[in-house]
Order: sequence, then C-alpha cells, then structure tokens
Amino acid sequence: MDALYDQIGSGYDATRKPDPYIRDKLKALLRPVEGERYVDVACGTGNYTLSLAKAGVRIVGFDASARMIATARKKGRPSSHEGFVLADVGQTPFKSAAFDGAVCTLAIHHFPDLMAAFCEIGRLVHPVSGRLVLLTALPLQMKRYWLCRYFPTMLRRSWEQMPDMEKLVKALYVAGFPHIDTEPYEVTETLEDLFLYSGKHRPQLYLDAGFRAGISSFANLADAGEVAHGLDQLAKDIKSGAICDIIRSYSHKGGDYLFIRADR
Repeated sequence: MDALYDQIGSGYDATRKPDPYIRDKLKALLRPVEGERYVDVACGTGNYTLSLAKAGVRIVGFDASARMIATARKKGRPSSHEGFVLADVGQTPFKSAAFDGAVCTLAIHHFPDLMAAFCEIGRLVHPVSGRLVLLTALPLQMKRYWLCRYFPTMLRRSWEQMPDMEKLVKALYVAGFPHIDTEPYEVTETLEDLFLYSGKHRPQLYLDAGFRAGISSFANLADAGEVAHGLDQLAKDIKSGAICDIIRSYSHKGGDYLFIRADR
C-alpha cells in the first residue's frame, strides 16, 4: 500500500477532500468522549484526521506512505500534542491501549494481512470500551456499480481485493471486537470526497484524468486499453443520454459502501 500511495500521493488532495457527511457519521459512530484519545488508521494525507480534530475529537493519524504523511504534516497537527506518524498498520510504535477508539476510512482493502491489522488495532484501543469505526465497500456492493459496464476487469480486480462481510466479522471477532453494527451508505450527488464510486450520479467525472488519478483502482488495477475503450463508450453514452438508463439499470437497495462499528 505504501508504494501505491507514494505513487499517487502527489496530487491526491486535488480530488480527495473530507466529506462533511462522512466526517459527521464517523464521529457519531465513534461517540468520542472529551479528553479521550483516538487514532485514524491509514489516514492518508490526514483529511479526515484533521476534519475530526476540528470537530472536537482528540485524534492522531498514522499511515505507511511517507509521501502521504509528508503531505499531512504540511497541513498542520491534529492536536496540540501530536502530529502524524509514519507507521505500518501491522506493527505500530504506539503503546497498548494508547487510544479509546479508532477510525479507518476506505483503506482496509490495502492491508496485506487483515487479521494482523485488526489485531494490532485491537492492541491499540482500550480493552474494555474500545471501538473501531470503518468505512469500506463489500464485494457484493461493488458488483452492482454501473462502472462494471465500462471497466469490467478493473472492477473485478477491485472487488476481489475487498474483504467480504464474513471475513470482516471473523477478523474483528479474533481482534476482540465481537459486537458489530452496520449501516449502508449510498453515494449522493453532493459527495465531496471523490473516491471510486463518487461519480455514481456524475458520470462525466470519470472522463477527467485528474479525477481518475486520485483513485487507487484506476492507478493500480486498470489496464490502459480497457480504460481507453471504457472512456470512449462512456463519453458516447453521456452524449446520447443512454447513460441515464444504464445508471437506473444498476440501481439497488444494498448501499454503495458500508459503515461498520465494532465494539469490545
């Protein structure tokens, strides 16, 4: 993951910004207590770390990408006491039970060993009252993205690296988070954080190379030929209006992403 995000990190913040709704939902699920300490796992350039800090959460962020952390540090410190830390999720420099809870946004599919990562997070948070809040996508959700029509190989590779619910539950249970609640999240037209399916209602976004550059699937999992062909067909469907029917044909009620709150 560190090499991938070192590669795309230079222009990452051009399109990847903290979305207010997602920030507020993360905070609501985390239920932070004033004075307690929290951690943003695989924080990237610190967008949500700093946004949560501004919302009153005492939080520190860490990431395995040196470029991402360097960018985060240029933005400031999430608290007066702590900054951003360069660390791998499998082995962090923090003391056991150093935090009262953790958040992780759209990153678990990059963990080389999900079980080891969750166990390390379990070590970091309070053994009785600790909580982990995740935003991720399930393979079943991704199979319903209309992007599959234009970039089938890229989407297949994308959902194949996503842990399914069974694997997530097992890893969370082993890590000491047996109480799990989920809440589907559906992309809106006003979404400000431009991740993979953020263009669900704005298909023209995918025609922008700058937009695609901030998305790991396009940066790491896509074949140039498929992307070129898919973009050409997408542009034609946008121009003709056919994209409206295509988007409707992929509609479903299972959500596009999933919030997960896991408690001790």
